[in-house]
Amino acid sequence: MKVGNINKIAVMGAGDMGHGIAEVALLAGYKVTVRDIEQRLVDRGLSRIKESLGKLLEKQKITDENKRTMLANIETFVDIGESVTDVDLVIEAVPEIMDLKRQVFQAVDAAAPSHAILATNTSNMSVTDIASATKRPGQVVGMHFFNPAVLMKLVEVIKGEKTSEETMQLTYDLALKMNKVPVRVEKDSIGFVYNRVNAPTAILLRQIVEKGIAAPEEIDARMKKVGMPMGPYELMDYVGLDVAYYGALYFADRLSSEYQPASWLKAKIDAGELGKKTGKGIYDWSKGRPEIDLSKAKEDFDPTVLIAIQVNEATKLLEEGVVKSADEIDKAMVNGGGAGFGPFQLARGIGYDKLAKICEDLAQQYGVTVFKPTETLKQGNI
Repeated sequence: MKVGNINKIAVMGAGDMGHGIAEVALLAGYKVTVRDIEQRLVDRGLSRIKESLGKLLEKQKITDENKRTMLANIETFVDIGESVTDVDLVIEAVPEIMDLKRQVFQAVDAAAPSHAILATNTSNMSVTDIASATKRPGQVVGMHFFNPAVLMKLVEVIKGEKTSEETMQLTYDLALKMNKVPVRVEKDSIGFVYNRVNAPTAILLRQIVEKGIAAPEEIDARMKKVGMPMGPYELMDYVGLDVAYYGALYFADRLSSEYQPASWLKAKIDAGELGKKTGKGIYDWSKGRPEIDLSKAKEDFDPTVLIAIQVNEATKLLEEGVVKSADEIDKAMVNGGGAGFGPFQLARGIGYDKLAKICEDLAQQYGVTVFKPTETLKQGNI
């Protein structure tokens, strides 16, 4: 099957990612079905799509006729079987819980046409494990969008152990047709590219708070003062502390126990303070964006340490064959988070030897082996 054969797309989940992915598919001209476990969740997702399309109309990004056509092209369901009976591609966007994803894929596999491609929007989890719940693992692929899906350009296209090249190419081409920037992930590895490269910084952010080195606002203010649009703690809040928490648990289980989430993060989850989506997390989001006092910036915090950790982790992806080149990693990092430069672009300006020394010092200071510089970083011939 080629991308030209895709006419109708089903999205499993109408939440933050699901409704956004559905809107992306509508904007690309596809007929779309959206399914969630309760009618109220489906209705809320549909309402958010209508609201977003209304904003695009106000900004003259679409016409009134475009909006009417897209709303006519969307159907909503609660029954999982009914939502996929005549679709060509399914994109799953349910919470990051492996058992739940496998249940959804098993049900979708049983009800969707035999030619349909089944894609998962998982941000961290094994595409291979998810695919094993189906009878069509060659047609299962990772298609990882970024939040908000309508605005963010990156789509990671992830190859499971049994994903066919035809499925990979179709998914890559579909991302292009959706006006996205796809990056091929050649090996099914925890966190793929963007989240894997950023994951070790979460260990450092946890240690900074737990050891009383600085408060989140002090680090975020410092990062904003050096030009970052959003500080790392604010970004955690924006994406969702529950996403950070469950992602850290998965990394701790599959990659290293050093990724174990912070106790303060678990306390936030237990209190239902998940960040932007609940109005409160690390910050208060009730007025829109949190107000971060730049005068509180921890001026002796060197932002280069975050770059060093990211570059070091990125070299592991090259060593493991997860992606083919440093340029692909830079493309992912720039388009996944709005950064001006990728880690290797920054590294060439800073110097690989300096970054390797920073990683060595961090590993000793915090007793974290994940921070230890790789041979590739120490040699610097990237």
